[in-house]
Amino acid sequence: MRIIVSSDARAVGRLLDRGRRESSGVERRVRAIVDDVRRGGDRAVVAYARQYDRLDGAVEVTRNEIAEGVRQTPVRVRRALAAAARHIRVVARAQVPRGWKVTVAPGIVVEQRVTPLARVGCYVPAGRYPLPSSLLMTAIPARVAGVDEVVAVCPHPHPVILAAAAAARVDRIFRVGGAHAIAALAYGTATIPRVDKIVGPGSTWVAAAKDLVSRDCAIDFHAGPSEIVIVATLGDAAWLAADLLAQAEHDVDARALLLTPSRRLARTVARAVDERLPADGPARSALQRNGGIILTRSVREAVALANRIAPEHLVCETDDVARQVTAGTVFVGPWSAQAAGDYATGSNHVLPTNGAARFRGGLSAADFVRVSSVQRLTRKGLARIASTSVTLAEAEGLHGHAASIKVRLPPPPPAATRVAARVGRVARRVAPADRPRQRVRLV
Repeated sequence: MRIIVSSDARAVGRLLDRGRRESSGVERRVRAIVDDVRRGGDRAVVAYARQYDRLDGAVEVTRNEIAEGVRQTPVRVRRALAAAARHIRVVARAQVPRGWKVTVAPGIVVEQRVTPLARVGCYVPAGRYPLPSSLLMTAIPARVAGVDEVVAVCPHPHPVILAAAAAARVDRIFRVGGAHAIAALAYGTATIPRVDKIVGPGSTWVAAAKDLVSRDCAIDFHAGPSEIVIVATLGDAAWLAADLLAQAEHDVDARALLLTPSRRLARTVARAVDERLPADGPARSALQRNGGIILTRSVREAVALANRIAPEHLVCETDDVARQVTAGTVFVGPWSAQAAGDYATGSNHVLPTNGAARFRGGLSAADFVRVSSVQRLTRKGLARIASTSVTLAEAEGLHGHAASIKVRLPPPPPAATRVAARVGRVARRVAPADRPRQRVRLV
């Protein structure tokens, strides 16, 4: 594994500054597929599914097929799915926003209302291996948030995917994938219902389709290739190498980096990675293209470089470093194996990539609700803030806004009445001791 020094700005830039990779060819073809599905519905979806997904049969998986998939899944795998699901639910319950009501001033009440989405679609990739954990991570938070209906799409729903669907309490699952599946979820067909939001990672085509339909249907975020950054000064070289290799095996575009001020650690980790590197496969290609060790001047510089990436996963040694870094998720300490977070800690593994962690975290139960405000004013409450509202509306030139408030208020009294009222108030404020004494005549 290559080692570069932080003073080599050009080499560091090549490793760190990787934005989203756009492909006009992919986007053009995805747009054609989405438009076709939007116009043609089931006919177009089935045609693309037969072409790309090798669909041979019904689009929707039946309840009996799901039950059979559960039976075919080994018991130990079913137990692991159940344990992971329990932990995901524990975390998701803590993530759901809470409603509240506050009295801003007498007669002015503002309420926060939290409402679950009606229907959500979960995309489950079908690459070299089935990914049941992706279905757990997307469907369970939706269920915990109170979503009425959760549907899933997967081009090749392996039995373990069906077992995960059962564990996550998915309502319906369809044998479609790619851009045509995203379009079907976004716009609906006679078979696949339209959803309020689409979540879950996928291929370049899936990401492009999600971007395209996001004008009409909410999505989680653009999920790019996996990333891991390790900031360390000490540690077991074999463990650190294993963490780097674990992320690199996702795909050839994955990025795995170690940032350290320790020349000794850099050398031992590089050697450990080389010794464990598979002869072929995505990990070797990913580390050759996107992997590396940057030798920094200090931990502070390592943190600064890590924040320049804002990676999907960040591993560090101390809470002090953890407080300074920006990442989709942070693992602190030698026992916090990043791969454990992919499956069993309960924290969500659907995370922002390509620097998106600068402005948002991973998928959570909060992504499956609408947070809206409800405002209630009484007559006195409106009168209390009328002057402020009218003044600001008129300052912005929005006289219609001002008029909509004025029309609700009683007309001001005539000038003479106002003067009399003012005199009366002054008279009432005069203390009894200040008033002239009346003489009492005794008769």
